[in-house]
Amino acid sequence: MKIVRDVAEVRAAVAGAQRVGLVPTMGAFHEGHLSLIRAARAHCDQVVVWLFVNPTQFSEAADLAAYPADESRDAALAEACGADVLFAPSVEEVYPAGFATTVSVAGPSLGYEGAHRPGHFDGVATVVTKMLAMVGPQVAFFGAKDAQQVAVVRRLVADLHLPVTIEVLPIVREPDGLAMSSRNVHLDATQRRRATALFRGLSAAREICLAGEKDTSQLVGAAIAELAAEGIVADYLDVVDPETFTPLAGVHRPALIIVAAKVGTTRLIDNLEVAP
Repeated sequence: MKIVRDVAEVRAAVAGAQRVGLVPTMGAFHEGHLSLIRAARAHCDQVVVWLFVNPTQFSEAADLAAYPADESRDAALAEACGADVLFAPSVEEVYPAGFATTVSVAGPSLGYEGAHRPGHFDGVATVVTKMLAMVGPQVAFFGAKDAQQVAVVRRLVADLHLPVTIEVLPIVREPDGLAMSSRNVHLDATQRRRATALFRGLSAAREICLAGEKDTSQLVGAAIAELAAEGIVADYLDVVDPETFTPLAGVHRPALIIVAAKVGTTRLIDNLEVAP
């Protein structure tokens, strides 16, 4: 595997490839990231892993500073999963002196994470646009855990007619259901146990939906009860259209129940499909 730092190097590395697969990451790899790299390896003849902690999508400097980073560990894991190139640019490479362009996607970015983290999705949309322009992949692989980000990226690609296919892979979970996240390392043993309430809550909502309940207020109530049993108060918990991220009053087609909550000082997000 080759590690490259600038646009010229990454373009040279993929030159002549028939199908370039790009895996966007901010590092601190876990099995969720590795599943994306393996999927790219299975479907593409050249696999590029993007490793960049994007400062423009963090609304709090402390959150950016606390984000775990270990490039040598991530590089070894990416190589073991079959990556051909690790593209790890500097902030100066991504945002050169005088940088003055921001990509903003309305629609699916407006509520939930967008409301709680002002400017977050502008940062995401800008860096994804730049990343796709830098590498020029035919397909990019994203994880379903960041469901609102997926909706924003899909809207971005459709609106700007970007020549890339977005593939979304399922959430990878721990045996007890907790969604894998780079932030999980910040949970102590007690918080780690309490954090499983997020998945239990989503699962409880799904179960009553499968039993015939269509009223989303009932689904949300079932999920909130599971969180409350562990003393967790959600930043938000709602049932939404997975493409537009608008709230739904009833489940009459496949939808997502979404949650964000702090466990201790660690903010976690999760989601689960619910269907009538």
